Amino acid sequence: MYYIILDLEWNNTYGRKTKSFINEIIEIGAVMLDDDLREVSRFSSLIRSQIGKKLRGSVKQLTHITNEDLDNGIPFTKAISQLRHWIGSRDNTVVTWGDGDIRVLIENCRYLNGIEIVPFLSNYADLQAYFHSIFNSHPSRQVGLSTAAQLLGIDEESFSHHRALDDSLLTAEIFRKIFDRDTFAACIRPCTRDFYSRLSFKPYVIGNINNPLVDKSKLSYTCETCGRPARRLTEWRFVSRHFRALYYCPYCDQKIKVGVSFKKLYDRVEVKKTSVLVVEQKQANEEA
Repeated sequence: MYYIILDLEWNNTYGRKTKSFINEIIEIGAVMLDDDLREVSRFSSLIRSQIGKKLRGSVKQLTHITNEDLDNGIPFTKAISQLRHWIGSRDNTVVTWGDGDIRVLIENCRYLNGIEIVPFLSNYADLQAYFHSIFNSHPSRQVGLSTAAQLLGIDEESFSHHRALDDSLLTAEIFRKIFDRDTFAACIRPCTRDFYSRLSFKPYVIGNINNPLVDKSKLSYTCETCGRPARRLTEWRFVSRHFRALYYCPYCDQKIKVGVSFKKLYDRVEVKKTSVLVVEQKQANEEA
């Protein structure tokens, strides 16, 4: 097994074809590791812009890439062809820090090459997700590449930040530090049709309470003080991505603001519930 540690830099620009904004890839960097995680080869390419005419100021400041640099780059289609040739027919897994790069790569292949699949992608692994699983950190608090390097005692100053090849080399160092063959194997995903469907699916918050995906049993509240069902005082209203209502517990004589959100993911609906005790103004003044 070979591991292709891939990193991309991109420029957010408007795509006339889709009449929406797209992250156009401007640089590809990759390092190839063998089964023993020894470096085999490196790949680096600047991509000539085909969608956006100019780089955003923030991108130029972050990457130090200029419009003149990209004018001397190669078309995306040629870069992908070269990358595919560089990888060859080796049994491989493409590894990125977070799945943002792989999503952008698929999007660019679709927009610029008119293909729905990435030609060299057979297996994929998200190293950031693997990092979180090892250190038991919550996925909602995503650890960045630089922070992960610091936590692992890697000297990140020897790498140029926000340049594709250097970021891929830094990712490779992190990969070596935390790699365990058996546990990492469980994170490798074959790039089947389901893989592409999952990545292309855009999660959304359900805002219609009558949507069949809304589990009405979740629209209730049990008092956290006494453990008994509370009584709803108001109708549910959709505010700030949550269905919200006011509840009253007669046993504890307290009101509670309850919020419930339903987020449609690819294969399930994620439900989150919040509750906040209402402190009456008179009670607050007495306590003060």
